[in-house]
Amino acid sequence: MRIPRSRIGLFLVAAAAWAAGTVRLPSKGPDVQWYKGNLHSHTINSDGDSSPDAVARWYKERRYHFLALTDHNYFTDPQGLNAFLGANDRFLLITGEEVTSQHGDAPIHVNAFRLQQTIEPFFAKDVLSTIQSNVDSIRDAGAVPSLNHPQFRWAIDAATLVRVQKLGLFEVFNGHPQTNDEWGLEEMWDSALTAGRELYGIAVDDAHEFKRFGPERSNPGGGWIQVRASELSEHTILAAIERGEFYASTGVNIEEMSRSSGQLSVKVEQKGDRQYRTVFIGKGGRVLARKTGVEATYRLQPGDGYARATITDSAGKKAWVQPVFQDSVP
Repeated sequence: MRIPRSRIGLFLVAAAAWAAGTVRLPSKGPDVQWYKGNLHSHTINSDGDSSPDAVARWYKERRYHFLALTDHNYFTDPQGLNAFLGANDRFLLITGEEVTSQHGDAPIHVNAFRLQQTIEPFFAKDVLSTIQSNVDSIRDAGAVPSLNHPQFRWAIDAATLVRVQKLGLFEVFNGHPQTNDEWGLEEMWDSALTAGRELYGIAVDDAHEFKRFGPERSNPGGGWIQVRASELSEHTILAAIERGEFYASTGVNIEEMSRSSGQLSVKVEQKGDRQYRTVFIGKGGRVLARKTGVEATYRLQPGDGYARATITDSAGKKAWVQPVFQDSVP
């Protein structure tokens, strides 16, 4: 019987590896997949209308992969819930708190993820100092900060957001009906990106009401993120979020996404007969390109600074793809 050359080659490689003791056969890197989650929700431990158990069940039953319970100035420890609701690679509760402060009438709320106890809020001399003090406190605790609903009661403007350091995340969409999401949040984001801040935009529910539903209520299911990660663990999910390996959505799903220092590409999941428009935006909020259809790619050009994408479908649903940056901005 004649042995195929391919088998002989594999045998020789394996034999050489065994003999040398230091050579390994090539292996594939870890697979990645999409994980859907919400990073802003409330329970009866602050101003929500339902128990932590009921809130977690709502999301798990609707096939979310992860959830953060972010009660105001209260750490709702999810350890017990994870013990009986958590499921390997299927559902996870991430530690969270909404660190809730204010300056005058301006609400200053900063979510904190990856924590072990309640983080007390700071109150400072002005809006910027209040934001910065709370961001610094969250970072000092080893947690990840995210600025919540910047335009709730018009608390934060673009000039202030630009000056916040070490932030990383902010809410480009918040599902609460009083957060003024449609009034210039993307322009604020571009101001920060143009100023050199590496800031990523998340979409959240900010859900308080799980028992009564209506357009005037802060219900769940309005905004979420899809994170591309190798496993469903708090460390891996948050690390991917901090790298910008996710997109935010109110109803547009992305099948494929490629982000590099030189190019941004997306392929949208087709829903029914909906049409899709992708707008690529760069330095100064300048529109770099517009594409229609389910696939869109943009390669950065000198002077672009960065490129991010907003995808809108014909039903009004959106997705926001995180920016990619040039290695050096001419």
